[in-house]
Amino acid sequence: MRWPRKHTFGLWPKGRRSSGAAAAQAQVATVATIYDPNCEEKEKYTAQNADDYYSQAQSVDLDADVAGKYIKPEEPHWLVRRIYFLSWITSYDREQAFADLIAGITLGLTIIPQSIAYAALAGLSSEYGLYSAFIGSIIYVFFGTIPQVSIGPTSLMAILTLQFCADKPVQVVIVLAFLAGLVELAMGVFQLGFIVSFIPAPVTKAFTSGTAVIVVFAQIKNLLGVRLKGFPSIIDFFTNIHPSDAVMGVSCMVVLLSLRLLSQVKFKQETAVTHRLKKILWYISISRNALVVFFTGLLVFIWVKKSSMEAVPFALSAKVSSAMPSFKVPPFAFEYQNRTYVFTDILHELGSGIVVVPIVAVLANVAIAKAFVKDGNLDASQEMLTLGLCNIAGSFFSAMPTCGAFTRSAVSQASGVRTPMAGIYTGLIVLSALSILTPYFQYIPKASLSAVLIAAVIFMIDLAPVKELWQNNKKDFFSWVGSFIICLVAGVELGLLFGIVLSMIFILLRLGNPKIEVSLKKHESTYYVHVVPQSDVYYTGVDTLRAELRSACSLYRHDFPVILDCARFMQFDATFSEMLIAVAKEMAANDVLLILQNMSLKVQQMLPVISNVRFWHDEGDLSSHLLREKEVALPQLEAKV
Repeated sequence: MRWPRKHTFGLWPKGRRSSGAAAAQAQVATVATIYDPNCEEKEKYTAQNADDYYSQAQSVDLDADVAGKYIKPEEPHWLVRRIYFLSWITSYDREQAFADLIAGITLGLTIIPQSIAYAALAGLSSEYGLYSAFIGSIIYVFFGTIPQVSIGPTSLMAILTLQFCADKPVQVVIVLAFLAGLVELAMGVFQLGFIVSFIPAPVTKAFTSGTAVIVVFAQIKNLLGVRLKGFPSIIDFFTNIHPSDAVMGVSCMVVLLSLRLLSQVKFKQETAVTHRLKKILWYISISRNALVVFFTGLLVFIWVKKSSMEAVPFALSAKVSSAMPSFKVPPFAFEYQNRTYVFTDILHELGSGIVVVPIVAVLANVAIAKAFVKDGNLDASQEMLTLGLCNIAGSFFSAMPTCGAFTRSAVSQASGVRTPMAGIYTGLIVLSALSILTPYFQYIPKASLSAVLIAAVIFMIDLAPVKELWQNNKKDFFSWVGSFIICLVAGVELGLLFGIVLSMIFILLRLGNPKIEVSLKKHESTYYVHVVPQSDVYYTGVDTLRAELRSACSLYRHDFPVILDCARFMQFDATFSEMLIAVAKEMAANDVLLILQNMSLKVQQMLPVISNVRFWHDEGDLSSHLLREKEVALPQLEAKV
């Protein structure tokens, strides 16, 4: 069987150039794609036509000195990458230790009141939040990669715990922590971090804002001393406000917001005194939660000593009998109120929380790690592994689900943290609080804890993107609004699911309907129809591309050759090949030339030889190529062109 010549515009066979073309040989790579008429099918391409030819032609002998400077460093051993503690402990020095000590103590003063407040938000007693802060801080030291990340209870995890474990035994919360850790560990082992990429930024912001609004509404009753269960009517809400709790809560809010501004104080002159004063104000600012909880608790303690517990006009936290953590297996089976729970019962109680909680935790943790990573090289799989280990280990110490928090990471960064070793000091401070301060937790007013929570999450409510999204991207606007409303009405897990599903639908629609630009162009004396995809074309968009090519030929009455830009063809496969063959045959029936632009030689080999198909690679004289083709291959098109 004799093969016709397969033409490649801009890539001419050696020895067959004109003198003008030969002069430009030094500037343009010249390789011809030619079939040997007498060769077998499997040999129709020679070695020099493959990509190997380019790599051989473009390789340059480098000097040994130059090559030695650009050797890729060896990857650390897998054990060092997984137990990340081994990568930096050998170079740990006194300066780093002192910086980590300061940062660890500062973070400890921040995480203790937060843990107590987040435990209350989740409907748990104070010690469960501190258990989570203690074990998460310790585990992250050995496996974590970002010094600023602090694993512990957060508002997100607290509200999700409340969502899935409300009115359920505390044992269910502990098993949720274990299962969430197991899912996170599996995501790290199987490198499933790409799942987080399907959650776009508008959905994440809507989810965070919706969660913050839920926290505010959930805590407003405690802030104002409303002691009604459920969702009271507006009249019942205002008639049941306790003035003493309301005064306590509002006063704490004012103090917290005022102290927050201390870190932003600026002085006209930068001197040693103003620098120290600024540092003191900053320490007071970041310690505002601890200061509010301490002084309100001290006020109640003095009140009780002078009178009695019953005489205190504030609603107080629950009494904690013993809070020292003890190691025990998570309760996969237990008895509660004359009912025996087995593992399948717990799974039924948790439902979708087994998946939603770890995905949200991974999303939050990876986002924080990306914000604070130094060189941009984030090992997301290692962070997921570490988060999973923190939650699994925490479940053996009766902890609630945990993840990282932006507020604590910002405090660590501002405190000058150098390595994850700061978590050791934070964990020791939390453990000391558990052993020493446990009897005093009952003196903390609920109004002050609610003020701490509201002051922490109110700045997470971000409504600024709404106007911008409406002006720039309607799809993202509807994703944000839909996710936000569903979070408030139906629950945070359904709001997040809605955003993910809607984004996936937009992606599928985009893949199935790529944007394609069709225009009639003139190059010197030659007219041609130029078809250029404006977005990546996968096999799902092949039908749309075929329709555009047919429409273009019909519009211009088959009078001009068609040039199809193939630069944005992604993952060229049999679907592309069949479409191009079918379109080429239709064009051949109407004597139309099809020129495939920017198609690699490797992809060309997937197509059979078709009489009216040509290939064009560079920006050479297109008109001369078309005229040459008319003379050599398609004289029947001369009248049309």
